[in-house]
Amino acid sequence: MTARGWVLLAGFAVLAAAWSGPLPELSRRLFSAHMLMHVAVIAIAAPLLAIGIAGDRFDPVPRAPKTFSPIPASIIELVVVWAWHAPALHHLARGSAAMLVIEQASFLGAGLLVWMSALGGSRVQRRERAVAGVSGLLLASMHMTLLGVLLALAGRPLYVHGIQAAFGLTPLEDQHLGGVIMLLAGGAAYLAGALYRVSGLLKERGDAVSAG
Repeated sequence: MTARGWVLLAGFAVLAAAWSGPLPELSRRLFSAHMLMHVAVIAIAAPLLAIGIAGDRFDPVPRAPKTFSPIPASIIELVVVWAWHAPALHHLARGSAAMLVIEQASFLGAGLLVWMSALGGSRVQRRERAVAGVSGLLLASMHMTLLGVLLALAGRPLYVHGIQAAFGLTPLEDQHLGGVIMLLAGGAAYLAGALYRVSGLLKERGDAVSAG
């Protein structure tokens, strides 16, 4: 199996662990478990799947470059992520298996849209779209970081769901932990992706200068 194949397999393994392991059941009681499942899908599995698909015959970017436009994709992801963290929708996802499936599918779809927009396409397309790809990933990193900060520093619990405490955590402590998870995994993953694209862009320009 090629390196790309192993990366793709790792992405599917992360999805399987997030969706078939203990997290779905734990997420009914713990906001932090729900957040861990969220970042596993959108910030770990999605980029691994995108890396495994990018440049392959299954890469959708060459066929639909306007659909996979980095900055609009990041705005769509922002709307999806923030909407599902509104207390009403979040409550539905934690209390209904069907709504949880819809939520997780939308997270995966939004994540793949952003990461494919930033990493996918032919070699020429990746070079032409490099700056937009970096901008899209930075925008995603900023809104993930902002959401994490708001949750981690909130003075009152937003997601109580009738549970006073679980696993020794009060609802507010659980929410703070979820915010930290978003900061460390969500914001950092997109920032790392942006830095990776920047390093590739600088390398290409350096090679062009050397060749000239």
